[in-house]
Amino acid sequence: MSLKDTITGGIQAAMKSKDKVRLETLRSIKKGLLEKEVSVRPLGQTDLTEAQETEVLVQVAKQRRDSIEQYQNAGRSDLAQQEAQELAIVEEFLPQQLSDAEVSQAIDDIIAQVGATSAKDMGKVMGAAMQQLKGKTDGRKVQEFVKSKLSR
Repeated sequence: MSLKDTITGGIQAAMKSKDKVRLETLRSIKKGLLEKEVSVRPLGQTDLTEAQETEVLVQVAKQRRDSIEQYQNAGRSDLAQQEAQELAIVEEFLPQQLSDAEVSQAIDDIIAQVGATSAKDMGKVMGAAMQQLKGKTDGRKVQEFVKSKLSR
């Protein structure tokens, strides 16, 4: 069963239970999946790969995190709270997120693999880290860990 089918089933269940927040969140995920599907059709691809589905989910989650931050900075805790509820729903469909210790260990391994020694090597490390950790953790967290480890 594809993610799109799962989301469609979730939309139907949310409509029956009149869960407005869940319904709108699932619809936004489905919209992202459909847009991605349309964008890959010219490449001869009919269905999204699991990686492409995860990419859409990561993008939707990132939009929610950014919105939460902006609403908090603007003093709109009511809107920030709604975005947080939506983020929790999106995260149900994302792969299991890594702990800080797991992210730190993965970055240590990547630094050793690419032979990074200073902050000048940040681009190499970030490229490899984001490829390996995509969808498993937040990009900002990866960037913070890489900066701190390379600035030592």
